[in-house]
Amino acid sequence: MLYSLYELGHLSVAPLRIAAMMQSSMLRSPLNPMAESDIARMAAAASELFETVTRRYRKPDWNLPATAVAGTEVPVSPKAAWSTPWCQMIHFERDADALEAAHGGRPDPSVLIVAPLSGHYATLLRGTVEAFLPDHEVYITDWTDARQAPVFAGRFDLNDYIDHVMAMLRVLGPETHVVAVCQPGPLVLAAASMMAAESDPCTPATMTFMGSPIDARRSPTAPNKLAEQRSIEWFQKNMIHTVPALYPGAFRRVYPGFLQLASFMGMNLSRHVDAHSEYFQNLIKGDGDNAQKHRDFYDEYLSVMDLTEEFYIQTLREVFQEYSLARGTMMHRGQRVDPRAICTTALLTVEGENDDISGIGQTQAAHELCSNIPECMRRDYIQPGVGHYGVFNGRRFREEIYPRMRDFMRDFQTPASRSVGKRGKLKLVGE
Repeated sequence: MLYSLYELGHLSVAPLRIAAMMQSSMLRSPLNPMAESDIARMAAAASELFETVTRRYRKPDWNLPATAVAGTEVPVSPKAAWSTPWCQMIHFERDADALEAAHGGRPDPSVLIVAPLSGHYATLLRGTVEAFLPDHEVYITDWTDARQAPVFAGRFDLNDYIDHVMAMLRVLGPETHVVAVCQPGPLVLAAASMMAAESDPCTPATMTFMGSPIDARRSPTAPNKLAEQRSIEWFQKNMIHTVPALYPGAFRRVYPGFLQLASFMGMNLSRHVDAHSEYFQNLIKGDGDNAQKHRDFYDEYLSVMDLTEEFYIQTLREVFQEYSLARGTMMHRGQRVDPRAICTTALLTVEGENDDISGIGQTQAAHELCSNIPECMRRDYIQPGVGHYGVFNGRRFREEIYPRMRDFMRDFQTPASRSVGKRGKLKLVGE
């Protein structure tokens, strides 16, 4: 019912939104003699602000037409390299001729960036992808919005997510690097553990976890505490709703993206109110540059997707209530997930000093779980002065975090550079 009411509310303000757009255009028209008056500027700014906050935001485009390799501009084309009804693995294919001219066409390491399935689209990691493009063959998981998946596509839960990660790593082949950003950290670690236990040759060369709730018991944040305080039954009753008939996924039970967005914004409501107030003032002043920065950020931030009921509820239970991976009780398809099986994959953890989503220590817990990875193949980094978003985007990510990730992957690119890990493969710690 709530989902239908939300859609009805959106439709009911559509005429007002159209009127606001028309009024803004009329007031700013060069044919309007009052266009530069204070009253016209304020009215136009108010109209544009109203349209902005009532708009339905579609899935953003990648907008990464090119990258610079050794000073040469190289065209980039995002293409689906592998897909299922629930995910596309996007390859940011760089033009072969331009690469040949730039660096002789040498092969660059492949990196799979596993994007969160937590409400926002994979395009939220545009800055992450952009940083990797000059030096890597970049792939990313582009998860399907559950409201766009017909019910005949079946279920999608934590086990399916892990299966998808393993399948993509096998498609990319040996010596692939995997990067888990935020929410998928425990599931990527589970996938690597299962592959290592099977001596899969496509077990990743390195794995990097960024702001991930590997063990959400450590330095619990507001979202962690909320997940603990409420029962699974409460979340099922209050957070799960049915997709209306307007969408291909009609009648599927989901955790709606608009509820997740409300939770995100509620955590820092004053900051968002201040940002929109500043946007309003910039529109009045005619400060187009700062107004556009606001639009660019919120066009991405306000674009949200739905999660299947089973994925959302299992994530709450396994990651934020039972801590099954951290406690050694996590199961995948009837087999126990044991990170101690990993011994030839190098490990890097990255955290933000001011992260209010995944507290300090939650990501570092991967080092204790992966006890058979030699010390010389582990690295940990805490970035001063950044919050959750700054761990994978922004200036400090580009200038301080990404170079460490790049060098880490280069250091453990070949089997020879990781051969020290093979000595621990015969016996797991604690056995």
